[in-house]
Amino acid sequence: MSLTCEEPALTGSYDVVGSFPKSFGYGVEEADMEESSTPADKPRILLMGLRRSGKSSIQKVVFHKMSPNETLFLESTNKIYKDDISSSSFVNFQIWDFPGQVDFFDPTFDSEMIFKGTGALIFVIDAQDDYVEALGRLHLTVSRAYKVNPDINFEVFIHKVDGLSDDHKIETQRDIHQRANDDLADASLEKVHLSFYLTSIYDHSIFEAFSKVVQKLIPQLPTLENLLNIFISHSGIEKAFLFDVVSKIYIATDSSPVDMQSYELCCDMIDVVIDVSCIYGLMEDGSGCAYDKESLAIIKLNNTTVLYLKEVTKFLALVCILREESFERKGLIEYNFHCFRKAIHEVFEVGTSIWMPASSSSNNLSGLKYAALNGNAV
Repeated sequence: MSLTCEEPALTGSYDVVGSFPKSFGYGVEEADMEESSTPADKPRILLMGLRRSGKSSIQKVVFHKMSPNETLFLESTNKIYKDDISSSSFVNFQIWDFPGQVDFFDPTFDSEMIFKGTGALIFVIDAQDDYVEALGRLHLTVSRAYKVNPDINFEVFIHKVDGLSDDHKIETQRDIHQRANDDLADASLEKVHLSFYLTSIYDHSIFEAFSKVVQKLIPQLPTLENLLNIFISHSGIEKAFLFDVVSKIYIATDSSPVDMQSYELCCDMIDVVIDVSCIYGLMEDGSGCAYDKESLAIIKLNNTTVLYLKEVTKFLALVCILREESFERKGLIEYNFHCFRKAIHEVFEVGTSIWMPASSSSNNLSGLKYAALNGNAV
């Protein structure tokens, strides 16, 4: 389904995450794509933190499309909850949600089994609460996990910052960053690197933070970024994101800095496309697909900005921001996109390998350059 519409320019930040169907159909993808995504050892992401810090709410909002307001009625987690996320071959991992009262010194707690297969450990700290106890638990968790698996990515979500002023947010992040790293230095764990993010389920910051976490688990990330850089540089595009449509996590973007407002615009566009497709793109009996290989959307804002969305695989969409004058060369953009899409499919085909063969996407990359140098689609 294609969608073209004119919209007024959106200014400012967006405080409410848009609506999104809890489930929708996918189109049937090529058979070789299905066969190539054979399940391998899935990376594991651990969600840890004190009770009521917001761990389960994060998981439900990001991966199960729960409304942030509905999370107020979630019960506290009292056992390890394992959630298999398999929305695409790139975003393909398990999330383990741990209860806040987990005791690392309990004989039944198997640190070796839990931390050995972990790709990332997310520790959630409630920024609106006294975080002294949380920092102590963070240090205990990180030091225990690092001894078992030094390759874990340690991520700290300073959560529930929607109720804080901008100055308070910055001060809280600085204080937590300083204390946490001082504790590690005192324990001679200077080699441990902690990444800090300010997050809230009431805006897009939680999706942005999870995007950064997931990208570290994607071995093909340098290849994807290189493909995006070549695509935008030869198509007159200002910014491009490769989105996992279901979760609105962007698994890759070009090398230019990410502007939060641009990311929010692209997220909102995905919501619009899926919502409209669910209304007008399905049969009367509800059958059909809301997102398939024909999915395309163009939204023109009144500030000469154009938003462009196109299906890449049955799980991924390319969302671009460009100017109207650049969009006049639509034929060139579409040809370059065809080359880009073909290269991404080749990345899928070698998805089980850490590195792509040097020749695997050379034909498609040269096609992008050739089309751009000649100024028109061949």
